[in-house]
Amino acid sequence: MINSPSGPGLLFPKGGWENDETAEEAAVREAIEEAGVRGDLMDVIGDYQFKSKTHQDECCPDGLCKAAMYALFVKEELESWPEQSTRTRSWLTIPEAVDSCRHKWMEETLKDFSSWLEDKM
Repeated sequence: MINSPSGPGLLFPKGGWENDETAEEAAVREAIEEAGVRGDLMDVIGDYQFKSKTHQDECCPDGLCKAAMYALFVKEELESWPEQSTRTRSWLTIPEAVDSCRHKWMEETLKDFSSWLEDKM
């Protein structure tokens, strides 16, 4: 998980995707840019809706966004990465991560990930 300069609690790397990439490619890119990790994208854990203060406009006054969350098998931690000056990565157990989440929808993602992980073992 990563911190955010905009407030307390921890988050998952996430963001929008460019017109020339898939959601999967965007997930891999965001993991590198925000958390400084590389690995193999595994399965989609689920789609989650949330409200974004930065994406409120006349087309979407409620700022509703949808995030597709993926499991990433991390194979490499980078010593330097694009957002390292504003973000710190943290390695946590699932219960620690649930307690540290800034957003309720990310807690739900962790619970779904925990179920996914149990099925894979």
